Amino acid sequence: MGGFTLVELIVILIIIGVLAVAAIPRFMDQSVFETRGFHDETMSLLRYAQKAAIAQRRSVCVTLNATGVTMMIAGTAPPSTTCNSALAFPSAPRGGTGLSATVGSFTFLASGATDKAANVSISFPDGSGIKVDAVTGYVY
Repeated sequence: MGGFTLVELIVILIIIGVLAVAAIPRFMDQSVFETRGFHDETMSLLRYAQKAAIAQRRSVCVTLNATGVTMMIAGTAPPSTTCNSALAFPSAPRGGTGLSATVGSFTFLASGATDKAANVSISFPDGSGIKVDAVTGYVY
């Protein structure tokens, strides 16, 4: 005889109910997903800025504020560090809210390193964060 007993069916329904109670509230709060998306997008933009600085052998200036990241690139090769042209993004950044950083702006040099002596730390409302290593420019 193939089938399920009444006890097995009730246990399965209880397990499904517990999972539903735990999972549904998480999906109803979009701000969790928006904050994580803003975090990932910011990290991607910073990595792109570092790679653009290395590839084009020019300084890329990054400005951080609560709503997002702005990037400018130097018009000429080093030693110029004057960023006077907008760096084209692979896609338009959507922006977000709540970003806070240890510095308001920094520059990726042509070597990929930053112009700061200390690491740059960026934090988000959900407790996640991004760090930019001062010596190597590595974004993690």
